[in-house]
Amino acid sequence: MAQKLWDKGKATNEEIERFTIGRDREMDLFLAKHDVLGSMAHITMLESIGLLGKDELPILLKELKAIYALAESGKFEIEEGVEDVHSQVELLLTRKLGDLGKKIHSGRSRNDQVLLDMKLFTREQIRSIAEGVEELFNVLIEQSNKYKNVLLPGYTHLQIAMPSSFGLWFGAYAESLVDDMALLLAAWKMTNRNPLGSAAGYGSSFPLNRQMTTDLLGFDSMDYNVIYAQMGRGKIEKTVAFAMAGIAATISKLAFDSCMFTSQNFSFIKLPDECTTGSSIMPHKKNPDVFELTRAKCNKIQTLPQQIMMIMNNLPSGYFRDLQIIKEIFIPVFDELRDCLKMTTHIMREVKIKENILDDPKYDFIFSVEEVNRLVVEGMPFRDAYKKVGLDIEAGNFKPNKNIHHSHEGSIGNLCNDKIQDLMKQSMNEFTFDKVDNAIHKLLNK
Repeated sequence: MAQKLWDKGKATNEEIERFTIGRDREMDLFLAKHDVLGSMAHITMLESIGLLGKDELPILLKELKAIYALAESGKFEIEEGVEDVHSQVELLLTRKLGDLGKKIHSGRSRNDQVLLDMKLFTREQIRSIAEGVEELFNVLIEQSNKYKNVLLPGYTHLQIAMPSSFGLWFGAYAESLVDDMALLLAAWKMTNRNPLGSAAGYGSSFPLNRQMTTDLLGFDSMDYNVIYAQMGRGKIEKTVAFAMAGIAATISKLAFDSCMFTSQNFSFIKLPDECTTGSSIMPHKKNPDVFELTRAKCNKIQTLPQQIMMIMNNLPSGYFRDLQIIKEIFIPVFDELRDCLKMTTHIMREVKIKENILDDPKYDFIFSVEEVNRLVVEGMPFRDAYKKVGLDIEAGNFKPNKNIHHSHEGSIGNLCNDKIQDLMKQSMNEFTFDKVDNAIHKLLNK
């Protein structure tokens, strides 16, 4: 029995075969259940246009559901000598159903199968990432509100600058995730369009009903132009990679702050003991290894868009095997980002903060701007007030007034966390997760 969908009876050199297949069989295990869902939608559509008999469809659907359950349980395997997930699914069907199993490929190419599988996989992963981001966001907002009145130094150039607060610090990273979510939403909208029916990039002479498969799989719309559907290979992954890189950048910066703020020279926050590691030689050490590794992993994730860009750069329209390599760098990154989100959420929830930090005299000059502003309110021109306070500092005569009052939007005294939460909610509400769930549920229960 043929183990390659394109097999015409001529053997391929073993080394060439090994090289061209690469890690596809390994990566395709992630796509197995999505490949089955795509086939279920496709054959349902084939029956509606007369390319499958009414009696044949339920037989095929029953076997595909069994393969889906196998994939869901983690027991689906791509056998030795079988090229990819598409070949394995068809092989399982033909073993059980004979020639009937061979009918599922009418009107398709492996090109649009891979496109579809990757989109179904990616939108599932985007949902998981979005939920992880939302959970971290909620923890950061909670901590911002809890510690909104606890001051800490703000820095520019790593020099003490102006008063900040833990309310501002936690809230800043929460709002950063709002923008990251907006980019992830844009990636979702591009991903959630149906490429099935574009075949090898030039459509089919069969009267395919592409709207039907779009609806069956819960897509918002389709990639209409069949050439553009194929041009989307790599473009979608790159766009999603940019969205993940944005999230990773936020987490990486938070990890850096946390590492710095836990050091004895700062001592602003304390990580839970169970979240630190020790030294083989120094018994006093409690190292923030989790955040150091998070920082490194997130910085690695930020290289992903460039890697994808370099693989697909300058390719003309049409399919090229170069695009296969994107799978092996793209598919694993979701687990890495999820891990980083999970670790960061846990530690931010349990972190202990230090109060009365600014009582230390070394932070007195942080209040210089407050004094300048007080003089301005009393009627002194800003430039004169600035010069006076500067001269007082140089002469050792500056006495800080630590009773500060910031009231404008987004400041220490007016965090606007409710507005930030509204922005996050708006983005989350635009994801069409329920539509996808309902469509897949109906497809699996046909």
